[in-house]
Amino acid sequence: MNIGIIIGRIGDIDGVALETEKWIKILKKLGHTIYILSGNFKRSVVRTRNEHVWRSLSFFSPECEWEQNRAFFFPEFEQKELLDHLDDTSNEIAFQIFKWVIKNKIGVILTENSTSLPCHLSMGIGIKKAAQNLSIPFVTHNHDFYWERGDRYKSPHKKIKEIVENTFPLILPNVRHAVINSYSRDVYKKKFGFEPMVVPNVMDFNKPFAVKDKYNSDLLSSLGLDKKDIPIFQITRIVRRKGIEVAIDMVHKLQDKRVKLIITGSAADDARKGYYKELLIRIKEKKLDKQVLFGHRSILTDRGKGWRGKKIYSLSDAYANAVACTYFSTYEGFGNAFIECVLAKRPIFVNNYEPVYWPDIGSKGFKTVMLEDNILTDKALEDIERIMHNKKEQKEIGEYNFKIGKENFSLEVLEEKLEKLFKF
Repeated sequence: MNIGIIIGRIGDIDGVALETEKWIKILKKLGHTIYILSGNFKRSVVRTRNEHVWRSLSFFSPECEWEQNRAFFFPEFEQKELLDHLDDTSNEIAFQIFKWVIKNKIGVILTENSTSLPCHLSMGIGIKKAAQNLSIPFVTHNHDFYWERGDRYKSPHKKIKEIVENTFPLILPNVRHAVINSYSRDVYKKKFGFEPMVVPNVMDFNKPFAVKDKYNSDLLSSLGLDKKDIPIFQITRIVRRKGIEVAIDMVHKLQDKRVKLIITGSAADDARKGYYKELLIRIKEKKLDKQVLFGHRSILTDRGKGWRGKKIYSLSDAYANAVACTYFSTYEGFGNAFIECVLAKRPIFVNNYEPVYWPDIGSKGFKTVMLEDNILTDKALEDIERIMHNKKEQKEIGEYNFKIGKENFSLEVLEEKLEKLFKF
């Protein structure tokens, strides 16, 4: 079967794009041919002739930015211009989808978050118009929703509110839905009266990951650590919900100068730099300048060369050199960094983040040091300290968690799910 994927951007490192590539890998394995319609290709994902760029679908297109400003950020009293624009632009997008479907003889369309989150209004409306007029099934892969984003998608205008509520997600007779956690499944049941399929985010447990080798053997020394230090990694972006301040407090309370926290995220992730500055102040106040380090200049997604030929290490290299990882998030739609740590066979210190961790991940039986409400209890600190100094326990935890991870969050699990989802 020819499957067409509609996505705002692909080939990038954001969660939606990365999970989409895993779906593509499995769908191809199941014998399907993949075509992609996207606003932006960071790199080629399938054969170039199967990739079609339509710039209006990009989140950074003038159309999208103007719509977001007029609908949500800087709404004006008069909305006719915006409503006319949304109608015209969505009609053009729907027309492009029709042509794309006919040209490539597409039998089913998969939308990747483009019909769940209203971060691109005309794309969502255009897809809905196409779905209403095409006699083919649609599958929506929904990662997050407007009701999870606080005031981000609230508008003072009734018509915009109606568009958001009636378009995102795409509720039509010819549409099947997949969500990434059981919380979203339960919300669906309450709001729409049916249950979508839960398809968790997954990792490739058959591919080598976090392996020490000659290339990454000098990663720690390049960051200024010596052999006696205990490297704990925070391998996430620097955004407030990641709870990085708790990891800093953990280092402070352990009172061990050998413990070094390496934060891989960049300040660029924090839109207004307020949270990043708070972290810097916290580090200074607790006199942890030599124990909390930022590795964003040396650690990126993949290996390579940076400014003036500076050696760049991958996330896999970071995990390979970690004794353990911190993941004190307060909210996640899923939590890929947790599964990455499991894949890396490293112990993890985690907060019971809402609304997903315990129902969808923690209850599977992983061995962790788990906080409630990010409170570092004496018992938690005692467990953390013991694990950091016990290599045998680190190995046992890593192997045990890897086994559970493979049973629940592997590509094999994804294959089983997609085989059912795309059976028409």
